[in-house]
Amino acid sequence: MPTVPSGRALAVAATATALLGTALVTTPATAAGPATAAGPATSASAVSDKVLVIGLDGVVLDRLKAADAPHLHGLMSQGLTARSTLYANPMAATSSGPGWSTVATGVWPDKHGVKDNSFTGKNYAAHPDFLTRIENADPALNTYAATDWEPLTSTDAGGPVFSATVDKRLSLKGDRDGYGTEDPKIADAASAELRDQNPDAAFVYFGQVDGAGHSYGAASQQYLDAIARVDTLVGRLLTAVQARPAYARENWKILVTTDHGHTDPGGHGGSTLQERGTFVIAKGAGIPAGSVRDDVRLVDVAATALAQVGVDPGPAVDGVPLGAPDDNDAFDTLRPKLQARVDETGIPASVKGFTHTPPPGWAVDNSAMGAGGVAEWAGWAFTTDEFWTQSQRDQWRELNVRSRDVFAVADSDEWDDKSHTGSFDSTLITPKWPVSGGASGSTVNLGYQTHYRHEAGQSAQVLVSYNGGTPTVVKSYTADAVARSESLTLRVPVGATDVQVRFRYSGANNWYWTVDNVTLG
Repeated sequence: MPTVPSGRALAVAATATALLGTALVTTPATAAGPATAAGPATSASAVSDKVLVIGLDGVVLDRLKAADAPHLHGLMSQGLTARSTLYANPMAATSSGPGWSTVATGVWPDKHGVKDNSFTGKNYAAHPDFLTRIENADPALNTYAATDWEPLTSTDAGGPVFSATVDKRLSLKGDRDGYGTEDPKIADAASAELRDQNPDAAFVYFGQVDGAGHSYGAASQQYLDAIARVDTLVGRLLTAVQARPAYARENWKILVTTDHGHTDPGGHGGSTLQERGTFVIAKGAGIPAGSVRDDVRLVDVAATALAQVGVDPGPAVDGVPLGAPDDNDAFDTLRPKLQARVDETGIPASVKGFTHTPPPGWAVDNSAMGAGGVAEWAGWAFTTDEFWTQSQRDQWRELNVRSRDVFAVADSDEWDDKSHTGSFDSTLITPKWPVSGGASGSTVNLGYQTHYRHEAGQSAQVLVSYNGGTPTVVKSYTADAVARSESLTLRVPVGATDVQVRFRYSGANNWYWTVDNVTLG
């Protein structure tokens, strides 16, 4: 949210309501018209899939756990809790405009274009919010958004994030004094909508915790008190859902998330892990009670909401539904083997985040690697965002948003921070994967996520060999490749039965190269 509190007046009005005073309520006419609380005209045995996304501005997960928040704690015990981290500049600031745009659109700022709260460069036409995507895919589905930060649902201050295509939008001008006098009005209206009408997909936002963070700091009792007050409002939403006349015939998925973190003294926008910290809490069918995951990203909220109501997210979004975890990434199996720091003094001693031991079938060739240097980065290492980005902030490491959980990194910049001989030269080698060249050859696609920062004097190459033959270069990086999803078409020669891929990086106090989720298919 903006660091300067906004006024206490309600937003510009389109429709007056007795409960809320003046508010923006937009209800575009559709052929289907509003549905009744009992749901659409289907058989009594039919199950309606529905989703509610609750946005809590500026909430730090560890402070949420410490707060008097029985409803949110209940969702955590009954479902999933997943930490996640954001980008930082130059991709985007850790502020509300980029954060909620990422939640809503399911894509990262390099696609939706919002870098700060000015909303300059927004590209919602190409990357609309998930409620708009739902409407575009199936206008018969009912969508709803209620917020008290104007850019989310009104044109004030550069919005709206949730477009006018959404069936019904309520927009209030929230207080930013940490007491959230507008949040209860949002809860009143949203509870009535959830209980008495028939939304298939809804987004409800509460902003007062962010206000408390700015006024008193995330370490304060006032911040905990604001979380407790919001928890009561979340409880009202959950009660409203359960009080629906058709609830027994409905399958609800509840998602709770935030747009950014807060520092202990208060504030956000920078690159510290406290400011970049976010989370996703989820409850619903297929989500194990009390589960914890490390591979969830903020973009997964929109993907999950879309999938819940039968809209295929497809390649249009960066996220993946929570029901489709990334079980095929060999690097993620290394998390239990991660170690604490050795030479990196800037990383907290309690954080376990690196290993040089590759997954089964993989190998690291350091035969050309120099001796000495920072131990954590002596050749290809397997690490996490929490660990790697704290080795040195504000050098674009925070932009590695398309990697998940554990990923591989070759970092000559950090390795050079301790005396060494020779230069950095290390090769990451995949297992031998079966292919079929056949009588006339064939093609397969090599996919991976990568984040590469270039500087003259370094080299990054992808090499491929068949049946144990000489590796040949199929891709060289000679310019920055920031947070990219790669897909390389490999031409399998006649008679080939296996393929092996090598990622070779060399340099001397240059930058770095990350690789994750390597697939062949």
